[in-house]
Amino acid sequence: MSKVLVSLSGGIDSTTLLGFILDGGHQTTAISFTYGSKHNKYENESARQVAAFYGVELIELDISQAMTNIESNLLLSGGEIPEGHYAAENMKSTVVPGRNMIFLSIMAGIAASRGFESLAIGVHSGDHAIYPDCRPDFISHMNHAIQFGTDFAVKMVRTPFINMDKRQIVSIGKSSLMIQPPYHLTRTCYKDQPLACGKCGSCVERLEAFEQNGWIDPVEYEVTE
Repeated sequence: MSKVLVSLSGGIDSTTLLGFILDGGHQTTAISFTYGSKHNKYENESARQVAAFYGVELIELDISQAMTNIESNLLLSGGEIPEGHYAAENMKSTVVPGRNMIFLSIMAGIAASRGFESLAIGVHSGDHAIYPDCRPDFISHMNHAIQFGTDFAVKMVRTPFINMDKRQIVSIGKSSLMIQPPYHLTRTCYKDQPLACGKCGSCVERLEAFEQNGWIDPVEYEVTE
């Protein structure tokens, strides 16, 4: 049984990923990051609840100070969160440059120190158009960098959903895992408000994924049309 360190944001991709890794029989610890995003406090609370649901340890790290010179509308220091479809051009304003590179680097150091053989992150094909550090080429190069940077103590970055879209991820959660992920505990909305807006690109993509699976999204929204 291998030890896996899973990036858990509290959204449906990472929540499904955690269930998927646990289904594989791996010894699993989750990690969440406070990095200064508008929705950070809500997704961090979701990550805590999801980790508690699965009974796994959650490492919580605050790296917000390190992110103060990075520009993105997703961050508290940035502009408005755009509304519309997730694949729209205006969603590029939510890119946080190097975010996954930073997360994976920190995770690699922790994993090497604590004897974890691999990392896992829930990147998927819906992210590829907008977010460069979610693409297969990035993950491939980062995988090699982590292997060499840890003297192969960390052997791989697991990305089981990298060629799937969110509809397929929700489908896995709906019917393919031993325990159905607690989607009612998750947070996807990018806005700084307690109730999911239902209008930002992240909300729209999530709502589409549930609708395409013939399933009602269990979280409450401010608006869904």
